[in-house]
Amino acid sequence: MIRYQYGQSLMHSMNVIELHNIYKTYHVGELDLPVLKGITLSVARGELVALTGASGSGKSTLMNILGCLDRPSSGRYVLDGQEVSDLSSDERAHMRNQKIGFVFQNFNLLPRTSALENVILPLTYTPEPLNDHEATGRALQIIERVGLADRAHHEPSQLSGGQQQRVAIARALVNRPSILFADEPTGNLDTRTSREVLAMFEQLNSEEGITIILVTHDPGVAGHARRTIHISDGVIVDGQYGAGGAA
Repeated sequence: MIRYQYGQSLMHSMNVIELHNIYKTYHVGELDLPVLKGITLSVARGELVALTGASGSGKSTLMNILGCLDRPSSGRYVLDGQEVSDLSSDERAHMRNQKIGFVFQNFNLLPRTSALENVILPLTYTPEPLNDHEATGRALQIIERVGLADRAHHEPSQLSGGQQQRVAIARALVNRPSILFADEPTGNLDTRTSREVLAMFEQLNSEEGITIILVTHDPGVAGHARRTIHISDGVIVDGQYGAGGAA
């Protein structure tokens, strides 16, 4: 079996995510809208965690902060050993490119571009881009890992929903991130394909040691995680371990 090395540079740190008293307030005209109200949590390196909550609970805002898409109004966020709370937009973009992979409900693939080219795309934004041969080789290796070696040159319209999500997973992994966020990753898939995609996340977590956070409102999806963090009205109300127990 091919084995990859993800997030290997900071293995000394037990926690890949540490949030300390995170608040997020949006200012709309003269109104202040508090969304996150003192979030403190940690995620250990190599955990498979579900982040759950109803619409309006603050779940999406929390994911945006965790994924360095936004920053908190106050509090500290340490990602993979680095304080990121006060980083500029450009610095957060660099952090995302280096340490974070995203998988979305809608796949977000370029429509008239092959699976291989979709997977290669993030490599063009790295500080030290690979040459064409190296980029193609790495992308093909990841595409093989997700079981699509025979579909590398197919466009998204020629792929099933499950295959498109596998391409999206390969794209998220190609920069070898420390952590993978999957935002409602099975929302557009049928039941059987959802199980296959969730099994892939579990396999990547157990075999490659990638830290994975599943963001979902679906208890069935959350049940695949080792731990579920439930957020309601901007605060964490539960952080239970599943049948697998603590990591």
